[in-house]
Amino acid sequence: MKRYELIEHTADIGLVAYGGTLAEAFANAAYGMFSIIAELDDVREVESRRVEVNEEDIEGVLFEWLNSLLYYLDVETLLFKRFDITGLDDHHLVSVCYGEKYDPSRHHLKTGVKSATYHQLEVDRQQNKVRIIFDI
Repeated sequence: MKRYELIEHTADIGLVAYGGTLAEAFANAAYGMFSIIAELDDVREVESRRVEVNEEDIEGVLFEWLNSLLYYLDVETLLFKRFDITGLDDHHLVSVCYGEKYDPSRHHLKTGVKSATYHQLEVDRQQNKVRIIFDI
């Protein structure tokens, strides 16, 4: 099964992520988002951050979690590559994310992602897939 596929959207970019579980689809959405941002082959898993979000609904959980990961990129210049989700329900997500600080001598940045958006956001529990559009 493929992890994700990119979808074109006017001036933005989006993706549909898949998983054997909904948590895996969320993790693949994060992986896909960072794949848009940078070439992940050269990113090592030497640092980790525990990321936890609480929201009103599952769509809000996905939105806030992805934007929290972008916060770490913006503030700590962390490129994440692996996402272990240890808890996920309709209002809560707990994860440990692995990667390393951006090093311009080793990492190739591709496209700047400003934020995840609610536009066309979809969480499909039946098929364990999510759809998200990013503002670039």
